[in-house]
Amino acid sequence: MEDPAETAGYEHDWTVVLDDWIDGTGYTPDQVLNALRNGMGGTSMAAASPSMSSMSGMPSSASSSGPSPVLSGARSALLGGDAGDVRYPWYLINGRVRTAPRTFSARPGQRARIRFINAAADTAFRVALGGHAMTVTHTDGYRLVPVRAGALLIGMGERYDVQVTLGDGVFPLTALAEGKNATALALVRTGFGEPPPVNIRPAELSSPLAHYGALRAAPSVRLPARQPDVIHRLRLTGGMARYDWGINGRAFDMSRPGALRFLTTQGQRVRVMFANTTTMYHPMHIHGHTFQLGPAGPRKDTVIVRPGQQVACDFDAANPGQWMTHCHNLYHAPQGGMMAMLSYQT
Repeated sequence: MEDPAETAGYEHDWTVVLDDWIDGTGYTPDQVLNALRNGMGGTSMAAASPSMSSMSGMPSSASSSGPSPVLSGARSALLGGDAGDVRYPWYLINGRVRTAPRTFSARPGQRARIRFINAAADTAFRVALGGHAMTVTHTDGYRLVPVRAGALLIGMGERYDVQVTLGDGVFPLTALAEGKNATALALVRTGFGEPPPVNIRPAELSSPLAHYGALRAAPSVRLPARQPDVIHRLRLTGGMARYDWGINGRAFDMSRPGALRFLTTQGQRVRVMFANTTTMYHPMHIHGHTFQLGPAGPRKDTVIVRPGQQVACDFDAANPGQWMTHCHNLYHAPQGGMMAMLSYQT
């Protein structure tokens, strides 16, 4: 979303799309989902097919059908526990593998706006630009009070805008697949020099993150102070063993959408309380609205909810309709699962 009143304080505007990828391996997301549902979480796809081999985020020449995903037991302290269901053979920036990275070119001293978009199915990324600190200016399209950070943790569906003043040289833009021990890579080149190794992990990846508690909505986009008129409590439930993701202990049924819905009336201040009772993080998204975290926190439409955590999301009911709220993990929401409906009533 572009703000027509915003003054551009940069010479370059770069979009960085983060992704996990299995195309070309001979296996589809549907096959992975079926394996998960059949109780193979934490095991390799070799258990489902003798032709599939165990991977660790890199291609295997031993696989007759190309690189294959592994259903992973990935873990991350930053994410509070389990870090995803699938360990992918490829992690990409702007569609490129790290051995053939996209290069962004500029001159030393110039300023760049970088827009990060996590388009992955099952991977949160920790992102840093080697040799630089970032000034975080927006999240999910809404302006922030600018804050400095060395790295970002970006869940599926989240977007962040940052600005950087570029140094002289060739710098790695690294996206670590959080908990999965693999990286994606792009390069920022402002001068002469050899590119860094493809597996480089710049020190900035271990520097302080721009966590939600450090982010404040800019005054121009902050919600007016107001007590909620209605509070909806959504418990995130389920687990890997039975692969029974749901909300309030129930999986959403597309044939009976009214069976798991939460009502609001136009004009109300709504508070959605996401309470994660599972052992895995969930990036929760509400369609048709943007919410605020806390009295002055960031305006967002997607928020990471860690295991054991409860997050309050406030918004004004100003967009009548039938709106989905769901986990942005592709495997947790399809054909039911961790989804519910926000319904306006007349």
